[in-house]
Amino acid sequence: MRTERLVQHLLGLAAACSVAVTVLIFGFMVILGLPLITGGAFFQMFTSPWLPSQAVYGIAPMMVGTVSIAGLALAFSFPVSLGCAALISVLGTGPLPALLHRLVRFMTGIPTVVYGFAGIFVLVPMIREWVGRGSGMCIFSAALLLAVLVAPTMILFFSDSFSSVPKAYLTAADALGATPVQKLFHVVIPCSWRGLITGVVLALGRALGDTLIALMIAGNATAMPGSVLDPARTLTAHIALVVAADFDSLEFRTLFACGIILYVCTTLMVIFTRRVGAVSERRLWRSA
Repeated sequence: MRTERLVQHLLGLAAACSVAVTVLIFGFMVILGLPLITGGAFFQMFTSPWLPSQAVYGIAPMMVGTVSIAGLALAFSFPVSLGCAALISVLGTGPLPALLHRLVRFMTGIPTVVYGFAGIFVLVPMIREWVGRGSGMCIFSAALLLAVLVAPTMILFFSDSFSSVPKAYLTAADALGATPVQKLFHVVIPCSWRGLITGVVLALGRALGDTLIALMIAGNATAMPGSVLDPARTLTAHIALVVAADFDSLEFRTLFACGIILYVCTTLMVIFTRRVGAVSERRLWRSA
């Protein structure tokens, strides 16, 4: 009993420390960005361009670049991830599913900078030659490479969700003469929607929080992008690139505004995932 209580207290202390660190980091960003909020410039930054020469430090182009790159990457990677997960858990036969699963797990351990170098020397020249103008460092290039980066996260979540479907459902579908594709669309995916949403949310969080891919591939232009073939800068890349000598300057304070936005987006995604889980559990209890 004493050992169990000690373990419980240690786990509770670890959880409390995690919550405290998270709250302290957010409080740190809010305190350092407080002059923007009290001065009325915080909300103005959302619609203003980034023109340091004119003392205008808006982050609207970075917000557009972040949403464009992350959203396009998710659109590219979702169908591929869904197909790979279906091949691993439902449609694949022989040694192919196990081999593909090992390959996906191996991809999760590749450093992001390796993807970045591969993008610079392989993807960017291909995009430049295909477009016929510019440097090839644009939203489209960064989104393609970021899709490769976040795809393993979705594939693993999707395949685990597919594998957790009750065998009785699959047996019943086989008894009715369903083909593997019919089982996938009419049984497996409807029973795995919670895992699908969780995988998408986590992949989106990783896409929004990635720094190196956007820093190395997107072009880092501070102008408002007009198309996916234009260079752009994300909020994370902006934080990494902007260095102000005067810590009390407005330019320096904008970095904490970027951090607050990313923090709030991550928190909202976590809350959304938890709400999805709670709704799913209530439905399971009602059906039982």
